[in-house]
Amino acid sequence: MTGVLVTGGTGKTGRELVRLLRGSGVPVRVASRNPAAGDPDAIRFDWDDPATHPAALAGPDRVFLVPPVQSVDPVPTVGPFLAEAQRLGVRKVVLLDSAIPLAPRAPELAAQVRAQPGWSVLRASGFMQNFLSPHPLGERIRRDGEIRTAAGDGRLGWIDARDIAATAAALLLDPDDTPGHAGDHLLTGPEALSYPEAAAIITAVAGRPVRVVHASADEQATELRAAGMPADFAAILAAADAGVRTGREDEISTAVLELTGRPPRSFAEFVQEHAARWEAPAA
Repeated sequence: MTGVLVTGGTGKTGRELVRLLRGSGVPVRVASRNPAAGDPDAIRFDWDDPATHPAALAGPDRVFLVPPVQSVDPVPTVGPFLAEAQRLGVRKVVLLDSAIPLAPRAPELAAQVRAQPGWSVLRASGFMQNFLSPHPLGERIRRDGEIRTAAGDGRLGWIDARDIAATAAALLLDPDDTPGHAGDHLLTGPEALSYPEAAAIITAVAGRPVRVVHASADEQATELRAAGMPADFAAILAAADAGVRTGREDEISTAVLELTGRPPRSFAEFVQEHAARWEAPAA
């Protein structure tokens, strides 16, 4: 088949990307660890089980690549997958990367993607969806009306995962490989916000008082481990959160508008749409 293999096809970005691709009439193979039984296009795919990789790659000519979640070293797993994709003639690979480096060898993985035909790397800023349960950040807001962070007053260009999906769709659906499309793209929302500013918007729009508690990176890592995150990845994520304090992630990009033709959603719009998700739990 010609079409798109969407790894992480049931995740925040993958699910929306599948919807957009199907809406455009493109065949989609939805790859995930727990494929939907009623979806004929769903296939079991597990980064930790290489035996599931060949069937996923057999047929599609484009790939949306989401590396293993919470992995500190995705290269040994994803590298052979990329080599096989190239051998099979995959003509376009779009990698979902993070604007904040979360794995020591993430730049090496991005370099391997750049060696593929028709490559694009989407360096996405923090997901707005992280403010929703079951993400640890969103769960603490819902449960306790609290954000604990090592980021201080540092700002981040929070982006809605649906805008990431729309950007990926624009790249994967481009039949002419429009100049400027392939390449590295920083993806952000329309403004950079600190956690205190985000908390104030949730409080004002959703009517749920949310306070911010400043923590050290070590305290942040402890919180993440308690939420079930692997210790090594929790330490990396906490260090990245602390790095936001320095202002290094305070940047805004126009890539979503340039690639999709419409501006990304604002955090206030996101909060308005999901206001009910922050209702305090019943006593």
